[in-house]
Amino acid sequence: MTRPLVKVRDLKMHFPIYAGLLRRQVGAVKAVDGVSFDILEGETLGLVGESGCGKSTCGRAVLRLYDITDGEITVDGRAIGSEDQRSLRKMRPTMQMVFQDPQACLNPRMTVGSIIGEPLVEHTAMSKAERTDKVRDLMDKVGLNAAFINRYPHEFSGGQRQRIGIARALALNPKFIVCDEPIAALDVSIQAQVVNLLEELQDSLGLTYLFISHDLSMVRHIADRVAVMYLGKVVELAPRDALYDEPLHPYTEALLSAVPEPDPAKAGQKRDRIVLQGDVPSPANPPEGCNFCTRCPRVMDVCTRLDPEFREVKPGHWAACHLHD
Repeated sequence: MTRPLVKVRDLKMHFPIYAGLLRRQVGAVKAVDGVSFDILEGETLGLVGESGCGKSTCGRAVLRLYDITDGEITVDGRAIGSEDQRSLRKMRPTMQMVFQDPQACLNPRMTVGSIIGEPLVEHTAMSKAERTDKVRDLMDKVGLNAAFINRYPHEFSGGQRQRIGIARALALNPKFIVCDEPIAALDVSIQAQVVNLLEELQDSLGLTYLFISHDLSMVRHIADRVAVMYLGKVVELAPRDALYDEPLHPYTEALLSAVPEPDPAKAGQKRDRIVLQGDVPSPANPPEGCNFCTRCPRVMDVCTRLDPEFREVKPGHWAACHLHD
């Protein structure tokens, strides 16, 4: 059994809401509200859910890009949930991030060589010649021509810019990488190239990924296990095939029913489309009981009163639903 590289327990990330003349706190946006999961060494955990459910906030909180509200985070045996940013600096080479928008996360005034080499300047004592050799090697690893080392981000396509972001994340030989929707801003033809690149790098370097996406078909391709988020909470967590073949939570069923089937021969066998009624409640004022009770097609009386426990319904298959009590 592979050991967990990342452990997250009851993670909460609440953003305060201020109002009035004296700017008093009148509430909080519960972006992440009690999330728990493990990521095993060398595996890919897919984190899926609709826009605004807290996926990206959860990924950033796990890397401690935010000061978390509550909970425990352990990365590579070290608890980092309550550490200050200065002491976290030594942990940064172990955990890195690939951001969603390759255009916005690259400094337009820096060359590709400077962008990829910046982590080496900050965290190593390499000479300029050693850094240049390392940057060229990284560019080669991610499929970029090393002759372009002195070009600027605007001279590259979207897929190439994302490769620059991946090369920057790999510069310090990390063990754990959070991929925050790395393919969302790319054309479909380029998406497959980037995902295949991530898989190849994982095999060759032994990386561990938290892969955040709302593209369920792509997550099925890359992930070993999948966690489904709704309104700040993980409602289901299971091995990939178990979750796609037999979802235990009504929200997961609705998500999977919306995935288009490209094979006409299988289109007729596809499960019936589940259309959820109403809108997603505000994370500043979630409903009492189960967060999904206002839209669930199988809602019961207990759902509106009690928040279901996130528990192991089948071996390795976790769900938070009163249907399985």
